[in-house]
Amino acid sequence: MPVEPFLLSPLFTELILPFVLVFTLIFAILQKSNLLGEGKKQIDALIGLVVGLMLIAFPGPRNVIVLLMPFLAVSAVILLVFMLLYGFVVGKKDGDVLGKAWKVAFGTILTVALISYIVFIMGYWDFIWNLIFGRGGGTQIGVNLLLLIVIAGAIIAVVKGGGSSGSSS
Repeated sequence: MPVEPFLLSPLFTELILPFVLVFTLIFAILQKSNLLGEGKKQIDALIGLVVGLMLIAFPGPRNVIVLLMPFLAVSAVILLVFMLLYGFVVGKKDGDVLGKAWKVAFGTILTVALISYIVFIMGYWDFIWNLIFGRGGGTQIGVNLLLLIVIAGAIIAVVKGGGSSGSSS
């Protein structure tokens, strides 16, 4: 009978890794913010321990974290590859490789992707899809939503682009 590797066991992937991640994040946030005072590593570690143990006690939040981490890893790799390719093409020497427009575009794309993925892994994707595009008037909501997005985009384009006119006196 083959033995399952420890790194693939549910004990490791669904309990130990989420616990270590949440413990480390809570501890780092408390250390960086000095919320409980300067030099309180033991108290920060104890609070991180309690929050990490509470996380693995409740399967709902733990499952969200377990399902969200592969998305984080894939998104980070995609962003890294893009930044490398963009850096090769642009070849800037200063620290800010991306301009403000690229940062806003990436932030918007990542926000929409993250929210969509969270809605999907929590099981609400079909409900929202049917609400917007499904039967029973859902197509009207979808058309109206699309119309509002187009109108908002046009208003933003006019406000941003209409700041300076070409006439000179």
